[in-house]
Amino acid sequence: MNIARCALDGSEFYGEVRGADILAIEGDVFGEFEVTRRRVPRSSVRLLPPVKPGKIVAIGLNYRDHAREVNASVPDEPMMFLKAPSSMIGHDETIILPSERRTDYEGELALIIGNTAKDVGEDEADRHILGYTCLNDVSDRVLQKKDDQWTRAKSMDTFCPVGPFIATGIDARDLALRTTVNGVIRQSSRTSQMAFGPACLVSYVSRYMTLLPGDIISTGTPGGIGPLQDGDVVEIWIEGIGSLRNPVRRAH
Repeated sequence: MNIARCALDGSEFYGEVRGADILAIEGDVFGEFEVTRRRVPRSSVRLLPPVKPGKIVAIGLNYRDHAREVNASVPDEPMMFLKAPSSMIGHDETIILPSERRTDYEGELALIIGNTAKDVGEDEADRHILGYTCLNDVSDRVLQKKDDQWTRAKSMDTFCPVGPFIATGIDARDLALRTTVNGVIRQSSRTSQMAFGPACLVSYVSRYMTLLPGDIISTGTPGGIGPLQDGDVVEIWIEGIGSLRNPVRRAH
């Protein structure tokens, strides 16, 4: 099932994506819900970020080829940092580059927490995952190198496109992932190349902070990162999930 969070005529609702239509959902997507017969053309809604997370936990250096391209090593355990939820935007919303500093795309698989997870083992991690989506960990490289931690460089407004849907019921251990800029492939990998997979990450993060329904863990980016420019269109595609597309504009 692909679950979308939608805006229409000033209201928000969740729905199941079925081809060119969205069927409205009643209830709580993190609990009990049902898909209704109310059918809305997908073209008539605006796709919102699929959740409103309390926190976005991102993982650094989780692909060996990315670690090599930045002259680093894959850490012995997952390297966590946080992105501000206020940096989120949805499918087709615009990434704003705030300056002339180098700002890069990072295409990533993100998982959505479905129910509270604290000190869970890897063997039980899957039951705490509602589903998966695409995320672009947009990063100001100058500020990232300047600061001792990465909050400022990765949490600016619009620096966290997420979507388009939550894909449930899929096995995320070996999915194709591709990032294009203006239709040119910049990143191409598979999630099986991650050093630490989704179940490991849920287990690890839950040791240090309680994960709540709607929280996001973004699992890191493969090799091929590069800068965004005014007028670009960047697209993150993940097998079984879909494409997250965002235009890019420089602030004036």
